[in-house]
Amino acid sequence: MRLKLFLITALLFLQQFSFAQRRALCMPDHDQKPYYFGITFGMNMSTYRARFSNSFVETDTFKRIQTRWSPGFNLGMMANLRLNQYFDLRFIPSLVFTDKRLVYNSTYPKDTTQDRNIESIYMHLPLQLKFKSDRIINFRFYAMAGGKFDYDLAANARSKRSDEWLKVSPVDLGVEFGFGFEFYYPNFIFSPEIKVSQGLGNQIFHDKNIPLTNAIDVLQTRMIVFSIHLEG
Repeated sequence: MRLKLFLITALLFLQQFSFAQRRALCMPDHDQKPYYFGITFGMNMSTYRARFSNSFVETDTFKRIQTRWSPGFNLGMMANLRLNQYFDLRFIPSLVFTDKRLVYNSTYPKDTTQDRNIESIYMHLPLQLKFKSDRIINFRFYAMAGGKFDYDLAANARSKRSDEWLKVSPVDLGVEFGFGFEFYYPNFIFSPEIKVSQGLGNQIFHDKNIPLTNAIDVLQTRMIVFSIHLEG
């Protein structure tokens, strides 16, 4: 199924590129704009990268702890500043909805396997440097890299509830890199993009009353995002 989706997407890109070679030049003055704006939406797959503590190795409270990928979506706006012919600076404030899975097997008070979800709503603030290729009629390739600041509006680090099974901190910093394509139309630019995001901060909030947080030393976010930008 994934191979079929990839082939269909690749064929659509090739079709758009072929059409771009035959069409008249769209938005000929756009590349000289000092700045412009747009909207963005897309899908993401996110997970945690876990590093375990000595407690997990030395005790048998947990036999297995695994992180799994889960889908989500994102929606935001874009502000693009032209630096020169090949470089732009982009700011894309977004709301990112993610759902990360954690599967673990505990032996106390009885041997059970739990498959739990960690829901997050990130106020995502990335600043990116974009490198653009030369424009080929109505087509262009670009690559991007930058940093991000995330604030999790659903984080439960300060929660006083007695039924919390894991606590996560709200603030995260990270790096991002990816690539995309620009297809020029008469009134807008259609830009599919894929990027990888890696959090650098430790998201776990240690609470001695929650056994799982004693077994995990570090949790870092990882995300793959497929976005569609509509730029004007």
